[in-house]
Amino acid sequence: MDLTTATWTDVRGLETDLAVVPVGSTEQHGPHAPLGTDVLTAEAVADAGLERTDREVVRAPAIPVGIAEEHRQFPGTMWVSEDTFRNYVGEAVESLAHHGFDRVVIVNGHGGNVDALREVGGRRTRDGDAYVVPFTWFEGVGEHTADMGHGGPLETALLRHLEPDLIREERIDDAQTGAADGWGDWTSNVNLAYDAAEFTENGVVGDPADGDARRGEELLELAADALARLLEAVAERDVSRPGRR
Repeated sequence: MDLTTATWTDVRGLETDLAVVPVGSTEQHGPHAPLGTDVLTAEAVADAGLERTDREVVRAPAIPVGIAEEHRQFPGTMWVSEDTFRNYVGEAVESLAHHGFDRVVIVNGHGGNVDALREVGGRRTRDGDAYVVPFTWFEGVGEHTADMGHGGPLETALLRHLEPDLIREERIDDAQTGAADGWGDWTSNVNLAYDAAEFTENGVVGDPADGDARRGEELLELAADALARLLEAVAERDVSRPGRR
């Protein structure tokens, strides 16, 4: 059930403790892909995963702004601090748990959110508010994960499949020309760069031309299947906390 379109009386009658919260970011994705890429992909994977489970699941509204200050040099990018993000997501989860939806999978579309979401999951679970597990869609697509960049082949492919009109195809050449091969500026296994603009001219990492709509369809299938398996595992898991050893 989608909370955005449901009424409170619809929700009152639900007999489930399982919820999904899409989380993304509003940030640059090069000259060819929209600022909302991370939100759009997270929502699409969440919805596709829900279609693959027979369980009743509450689908919360997406959280559209995340930890993205590393893209601050590119106009239109929005961000909040790590503390604000953790608190906001944690309290959103707490509100779901208040109504009995205390097994929560966060479906994430932004790499900058990963560490903070893991912290949110651990804190809320240890405090006993809810059992919270973050799932980042591009980590659930098998061998494709190695090609994840930024506005690169995976995100471009998925959007070409989902929302082809949002990709500015006439700008793909520009996206390729100003792209970086990898994320960061590395020495001795240390990333010396804090902002994306230090190593990519136009915000792109990877080659968006390597991501066609057919690949995007495969990515959605893989991510949705992985999410459906995770939902089943979360629903069946014994979430009582181990005692002192």
